[in-house]
This record gives sequence, structure tokens and C-alpha cells, in this order.
Amino acid sequence: MIRCIAVDDEPLALDIIADYVGKVPELTLVASTTNAIEALTMVQNGEADLVFLDVQMPELTGIQFLKIINGKCDVILTTAYPQYALDGYELNVVDYLLKPIAFDRFYRSIQKVLSNRANRIVQVPVVAPTDSAIDFIFVKTEHKIQRVDLEDILYIEGLKDYISIYTPTERIVTLQNMKKMEEILPPSRFVRVHRSYIVALDKIASIERGRIFIEDKVIPVGDTYRDAFYKFIGDKNA
Repeated sequence: MIRCIAVDDEPLALDIIADYVGKVPELTLVASTTNAIEALTMVQNGEADLVFLDVQMPELTGIQFLKIINGKCDVILTTAYPQYALDGYELNVVDYLLKPIAFDRFYRSIQKVLSNRANRIVQVPVVAPTDSAIDFIFVKTEHKIQRVDLEDILYIEGLKDYISIYTPTERIVTLQNMKKMEEILPPSRFVRVHRSYIVALDKIASIERGRIFIEDKVIPVGDTYRDAFYKFIGDKNA
């Protein structure tokens, strides 16, 4: 969840941002304020991940605000004055929204934030015990290195430069590629069935017409992996 602060000297503008934030599941609004100093303190205390920031404010301009926080969190500038765009981008703002702000334009900005955050995840190898009979792996998520028990894994989905590990209770996102994950998982328990999917064999409920059913997920068997997968399943049943 991305913690957001809206900073603007116009209450109506704050209401609009609050309404838009409430429509995006990945966002939560932790503060909405006309006081730039209050918002600055929250950012410096690590209480925000994203700030929607007006440029022209009485106590502290948006540009001054940006210079003080020096990249401590993501910032989207919100203003009626396009002449500040260059200054904002030189200070590495995520986006520059001109008022009045339409929701579709707001939402595109959030997609940039999500993409940037995914790209900032530090890539480290998946770490597994040296014992060949491994029971767990460690993966680097955005905020920590997390242990994942192999018994809990339902399936793994590849999405560009990162993967999602699905368990019955959570989705774990890590910057990793499918090939490396395939290499580290024990082949007796996991099999790649598609360029975007690795499945846990013991979690497969059924297979029908080239589709694998795991809980409420339907996973396609890719043409490249079809013969090897069905041969593997046949060997298992032999």
C-alpha cells in the first residue's frame, strides 16, 4: 500500500485528490493538508511514500519543498501553472498534473509511480539452502528479504522483470526472472508450464483441455511446454 499526502492551499483541490486516491486500491491517504510545513515534517519522518504537491503555496513553494526532501519520497506536482514543469522534472518528480485534473490522467500518473517502484526493487538472487532437499527459499521484496516455504507456493507468475509468488494467503512480488526461479526450485515439485507460469505439482486440482486448475486460478499450458509437461505427468503416474 502506497501512503499518500495531498498538499494544496485550496481545500477543493484537496477534496478532488482525496476522492481520486480513494478510487485506487494501491493507495491510502494518510494526510490532506493546506500546511506545507506539516507535510514536510511527515515526509522527513518517513510517514509518506507519495506526495501530491501544489506548486504555489504561501509558506513553502512546491519547488522549495522538492529541494528540501531531496528524493525522500515520490512526488506528483499538481498545479494550474505549466511553466513550472521543467523545474519539477529537473527535480525528478514522477509526473506533472495540470488543474483541473481528470481522473484518467491522475490514474496514468499512479501507473508511473507503480512502475517506478517496481524498477527500484533491488535485484538480489533468490537464496536457497545448499541442501538438495530444500523446504524454503528467500526472496527480496520491496521492503525486506522474505522467507517463502515451498509447501505454501501454489504457482508463480512472471511479469516482465519481476515475478509474483502466489500462496493461499498472499502474493509476494520480487524482482527476478522466471529462468532463475525455475533453476532454483526442485524439479520434482515444480514444473514450468508456460513462459509466464511455474506451478506446484501437488497443488494441481485438475488438468483439462490444456488448462491447469489450482484453487480458483486457471493456468494455460503453453505450446512450448506442452509435450514435456504431459510426459512429466505421465511419468509421475507410471
